[in-house]
Amino acid sequence: MTALILVDLQNDFLPGGAIAVPKGDTVIPLANQLQGSFRWVVATQDWHPANHKSFAANHPGRKPGDLIKFKKHSQILWPTHCVQNTRGAELSSSLMLSRVNRVFKKGTDAEMDSYSGFFDNSHEQTTGLHNYLREKAITTVYLLGLATDYSVKHTALDAVDLGFKTFLVEDACRGMNFHPHDTAAAIEEMNIVGVAVVQSRELLGLQGRI
Repeated sequence: MTALILVDLQNDFLPGGAIAVPKGDTVIPLANQLQGSFRWVVATQDWHPANHKSFAANHPGRKPGDLIKFKKHSQILWPTHCVQNTRGAELSSSLMLSRVNRVFKKGTDAEMDSYSGFFDNSHEQTTGLHNYLREKAITTVYLLGLATDYSVKHTALDAVDLGFKTFLVEDACRGMNFHPHDTAAAIEEMNIVGVAVVQSRELLGLQGRI
């Protein structure tokens, strides 16, 4: 069995949002079209408490982009984003949800960030996504969404580690690209561990067949 994972297609990551991924809105039409090719579709959703330790605003004298050491991990500080029960945290109103079987919230612990849709960054807490996929006998996952060089990458790496055959729908993702080659480097990192890259045109038209 195969599932499509829609990663963090939320207002705060779209144009006008707190951490707008360049051209992030352009993946929404593809996300909607591709859902028709899959029996199982799940989504991830950043869902932070307002006092989250990854927010620069919660560290006096710090600014977005600064690095801090927290719980033995390096943590980049972000603008306040995807705060629980705010518009910024909502999935895009342009995203079709009628085929989404379940939404998995992440980053809910104020003490630890969570890029991956499976675990927090310390790999100490799970979102429940892994168990859900296993319960549905899913062995293969396709990923799309935002951002290629952060949440998409970390979700893909964890998927491989957990034993899923993993595909990246490259043209249905967009990267932050804080540095010019961040997205390319992220894709290479995924390739190295076995993530296969496909394009949406290879999947469209396979109505319910994947």
